[in-house]
Amino acid sequence: MGQIIKSMLTTVDNPYNPFNNFDDWYRFDKDNHHDSCERLAEILPDLDDANEVEAIKMTESAINYIVENDLLGEFTKVQKVCEIDDGTE
Repeated sequence: MGQIIKSMLTTVDNPYNPFNNFDDWYRFDKDNHHDSCERLAEILPDLDDANEVEAIKMTESAINYIVENDLLGEFTKVQKVCEIDDGTE
């Protein structure tokens, strides 16, 4: 087992952490018409053929793109260190 940093897209006004309280985070996001998941899905490539590490890295890159190009400063990312099965013990 190894560790990797996972990122999620959120907005600066959302009081919920999507890692810890996804349902409340998602409800707030939708109620306020931020549509973070949809925004991420628009630019994220198809991950069907990606392994877990590749998918995490592509997601990170897409989130960084959104945050860096957010002219209104609404979006940000939250991160969490997660365990991942990387083939090691």
